[in-house]
Amino acid sequence: MQTFSDEYLARCRELSAMDVVRFLDDFKRIHGHVESRSRLISLKVPEPLLAAFKIESRLRGVRYQTQIKNLMRQWLEEANPEADVPR
Repeated sequence: MQTFSDEYLARCRELSAMDVVRFLDDFKRIHGHVESRSRLISLKVPEPLLAAFKIESRLRGVRYQTQIKNLMRQWLEEANPEADVPR
């Protein structure tokens, strides 16, 4: 059974979500397992909001799903400026 010191556990509790993602990504690279797959998700969005978002995306020449991913990435980068946000 693996045990951890109280100090280690306290440090782990202070990690941001991006720190955890970076750790897991580095771990996968070290062990030769790098996958960058996309995952299909289901998301309930009010129809008027989605319609307006699709129209605005089309006007800007961007696919709306791509724009959603861009907004997610931007939000993570703003929350963690030093982080390497996954693409």
